[in-house]
Amino acid sequence: MFALSVMAGNILAQEAKELSKEERKALQEQLDSLLHVEAMKAVEAKAFTLEADQVVFKYGQTAYVNSNTNFVSVTGEDAVVQVAFNIPAAGPNGLGGVTVDGTVSSYEPKVDKKGNLSLTLNVMGAGISARIDIFMPKGTNRASVTISPNFNSNRLTLNGVIVPAERSSVFKGRSI
Repeated sequence: MFALSVMAGNILAQEAKELSKEERKALQEQLDSLLHVEAMKAVEAKAFTLEADQVVFKYGQTAYVNSNTNFVSVTGEDAVVQVAFNIPAAGPNGLGGVTVDGTVSSYEPKVDKKGNLSLTLNVMGAGISARIDIFMPKGTNRASVTISPNFNSNRLTLNGVIVPAERSSVFKGRSI
């Protein structure tokens, strides 16, 4: 699947100058569809990472962040939630934010009639007790994850892409 998406991406880049606007759009839709299928398979296998490029705070403020240091990752029964902001302070994880490891429970992926994915899971660990809700619309691997801690109301939303765990390029900081 990865080879197909890379090949389609290369074709799109090489032939973009020769293709009409409609043809480029159709080719991009095909690529997005392949990435969606790849993301769905990764979620079903419990082996994915949502690499976030945007953080939305409780009251709607947003910040653009590095996708290799802001992520939610699930591998089997293990989960990692990491946020790292572009600030001078190192933070508990050494990257300007927080990294927490936990165990996954209540893993419930659902696909609605339109083909949109909704995934709900709980993550429990030494530094985290939270409900995680992921929504990915049909036809893309772009997704939104809302992290709702069980002991306070400091909800956080991350927007980014879902990729298979083996293709993820995240950098994990020190865990709490």
